[in-house]
Order: sequence, then C-alpha cells, then structure tokens
Amino acid sequence: MTQETQSFSADLPEMMRAVEITGPGGPEVLRLGARAVPVPGAGEILIEVHYAGVNRPDALQRAGRYAPPPGASDLPGLECAGYVAALGAGVHGWQLGDLVCALLPGGGYAEYARAPAAHCLPVPAGLDLKSAACLPETAFTTWSNMVMRGRLQAGERFLVHGGSSGIGTMAIQLARAVGARVWATAGSEEKCAACAELGATAINYRSGDFGAVMAAEGGADLILDMVGGSYISRNLRALADEGRLVSIAFLQGAKAEVNFAQIMMRRLTVTGSTLRPQSDLAKARIAAELLTHVWPLVEAGKIRPVMDSEFPLAEAAAAHARMEGGHHIGKIVLKLR
Repeated sequence: MTQETQSFSADLPEMMRAVEITGPGGPEVLRLGARAVPVPGAGEILIEVHYAGVNRPDALQRAGRYAPPPGASDLPGLECAGYVAALGAGVHGWQLGDLVCALLPGGGYAEYARAPAAHCLPVPAGLDLKSAACLPETAFTTWSNMVMRGRLQAGERFLVHGGSSGIGTMAIQLARAVGARVWATAGSEEKCAACAELGATAINYRSGDFGAVMAAEGGADLILDMVGGSYISRNLRALADEGRLVSIAFLQGAKAEVNFAQIMMRRLTVTGSTLRPQSDLAKARIAAELLTHVWPLVEAGKIRPVMDSEFPLAEAAAAHARMEGGHHIGKIVLKLR
C-alpha cells in the first residue's frame, strides 16, 4: 500500500497578506494584516489567489452576524480564482500550476487560500481569472436553488429579485439558458436596463408592482428571493398555482405574517437554503452539476459574469462600502496580484 503524499510549489512563502476583521462593525473594521500561509489538509487544494469575489455574506460576517462554520478560516472571502499552489494528501486530477476557481468556506481575502478539492473547478476556457473569481458563489447558489431545489424548467415563468446583483445577473442568464421566461426587479432605470440586456423583462420596484405584472402573465412558476420582509407575502400572491418560492437571503428581514391557507389552496411550495453551512458532500454534488451543466454554457459564451468594479486587496473596506451602498451592477472583486 502506498502512502498518499502532499505536493507543494517550491517557492511558497511562509507569510501572506490577508484582510482581517478586527471586530464587528462597518467596512472600517477590515484591516490588511499578515498571516501564515495555510497548509492544505487531506483532500484539499492550496490556491495562490489572484482575485477574490466580494459577496454579501462577507459583509454579514464582518458585522458579526454570520459566523464561519467550524474549522473554516476566520478571514472573509467565499470564492476565488488563481493557480494550484499545493495539493493535500489524496487529491487527484489536479496538478501544481493548474488554473482553478473555488467555493471557499472562508479565507478568500488572502494571497493563499485552501479549499476542498471537490469544491474546486477548472477555470472555464476563454475566461480570465478576474471573471472566474465571480463564478463560484453565484453559480453554486443560483443553480442549486433554481434548478436543483426550485426545479426550474423550460417554458416556465421565472422572477428574480435584485436582478442587477451578482446573484441576479447570474440567475437571469441561467434561467434563460434553461429556456425559462424571465422577469427581474431592480431599483433604477440603469439597473433595469442591465437586466433587460441580459434578457429579462425588468420591473422597477420603485415605480412598478411586480405582483401585478406577474398576475397579468398568469403568475410566476418560480421566484428566487433575497429580499424577504414584506416581499414574502407579496411573493406568495405573485406565484401561479403550484408555484415555488425559494428564499436565499433576507435584506428586509426574515420574519413575515403568512396566510398558509393560500399555500394549501393553491398548492404552493415555500423553501430556501443557505450555502455556507451545507456539508462538504452537498457542495461537492453542486460542483459536479456545475461542471456538467453550467461550465459548458460559460465556455460557449452563453453565460458570463457581469462585472461592476475591482479593488486592490488593501482597499477591501472600499469594496464593502461599494457593495453596501447599493449602486453596483454585477460583481465586485478584490485583486491580489
């Protein structure tokens, strides 16, 4: 029996730059510091990070409202792209120097990050590292909730809230690729134009009523919601009979008064998920589906991350301020190299 061994790049440093959360608070609590370069465990890959995606869960963690799961890095950052720098024991199918993007349990705001190999995917052909860093969190979230959980099918009516966000822009493209008819809400004419350019019928929620729009179309078969609060009951009314509501975030709050009689009478399905707390096996299953169903669409140019802005690692606080300011369209990334 042979013993599995680790493989390391010859020029790995001992220390790295990393953005630390100095305490719960606003963007100002993010500070550039130094950490030891992590060592990949069995079944893990160490990534030399070139770009890291910025996501709302990072801001929730920074604010003290979303603790990392047990064993995860305390550093923020749930997705990245770069090169394979080291292989943990038992890792097969990857070589040092391979281009890789990954869903991370944490630690992306650093020059090196470790990730389970089963949560790593090759950078799609034709995509640069900057764009690849925007794929994992959004692709894992949208595909698992829209298709695996929400069962979206060709010809169905699909509504996504926050259509100009990173999640929203990916959801519009995936739904179109599946063959669904797509509507999206957004809060400005510029954001609505961005949704329309991707193929959605855009609804400005400041001046329009998405419930009335969907009712005129026969109701939505599937709604992907990240708003919550008052939208929860409004979403239920906007669904077609047998419709499904999938919640993935609660920007307006997680509580609402719901009339369950309409759920029963109209046979509605209400479900949802969060990605980070799911098991490694569950995430590996999503990764396998992405490689089979979504990566070919990316390589064919049918799906592309929509980019908003890029910040150097030292300006992570400014990146968070940009995201929380609500004016961005698409993804925000940190550049590390």
